[in-house]
Amino acid sequence: MRKLVFIIINYNDYKTTKRLLDNIKDYKVIDKIYVVDNHSTDDSYSRLKKIKIKRYEVIESPSNNGFASALNIGAKKAIDDFSNVDIIFSNSDIIINSNDDLEDLKKTLDKRDIGLVGPVVVQNGELNRGWKLPRPSDEILGNLPGLGKKFNKKIYYDDAHYKGESSEVEVISFCFFLIKSEVLKKMGFFDENTFLYYEENIMASKLKHTRYKILVNNNVTIIHDHSISVDKNISYINKFKILKKSQMYFETTYNHANSIEKFLLKLTIRLTLLTLYVRIFVRGGLRK
Repeated sequence: MRKLVFIIINYNDYKTTKRLLDNIKDYKVIDKIYVVDNHSTDDSYSRLKKIKIKRYEVIESPSNNGFASALNIGAKKAIDDFSNVDIIFSNSDIIINSNDDLEDLKKTLDKRDIGLVGPVVVQNGELNRGWKLPRPSDEILGNLPGLGKKFNKKIYYDDAHYKGESSEVEVISFCFFLIKSEVLKKMGFFDENTFLYYEENIMASKLKHTRYKILVNNNVTIIHDHSISVDKNISYINKFKILKKSQMYFETTYNHANSIEKFLLKLTIRLTLLTLYVRIFVRGGLRK
């Protein structure tokens, strides 16, 4: 029987991480729980070290080099300790219903030629079940101020796609997912050239031309209290800039955007950023 390791990424978010630890600490399917503290600037690490839970260990990152870097730290520790192992990666702001749900997800992952598995994610009152890898043109249209949300919907599958026990998708959310350690090693682990976004699309691009499939288990649902830790640590404008920097990296390195597409991406990003600044200025003026 393959071991199952549960890895939580924490940054300045002890309270939410502790909630998740309390949620899963008695789940028998989990063989080990790691928390990777991504060089918190508060007292998260010292408080996490004091928690007494069986099969639990805290790892401190020497610096905060982004989400993908933290994922790699946890993955390499799990592989060192268990060799070939199934790994769950989770944000701290996740709520799981039961041990049976994790067992169900693990059974899906352990099928032949399955590389990644995700649950149905309830996020901001909506279902997040996966999406299609965007083309540069999709990203350009998605960047248009006021119109982007309409075009972004086109990369999502229709509800009819999610029938049966599981559905194959091109990309799943990395707020909570499972991966085989062997797949991770073959893909060269996670690309650390992004800081907080696009890790999902990058891994999906790596898997696209392999035999490994990405599945959503339609029978398992988890709750994502979306961006609790991110929103209270990064300002709205800074978060947008980090997102779009990751977008440009993905489109240039993995989607091989041409010179015209790169120009249009940069132009639409600047237009949206200008729109954000105007909105902030107007709202500030109205408050006065």
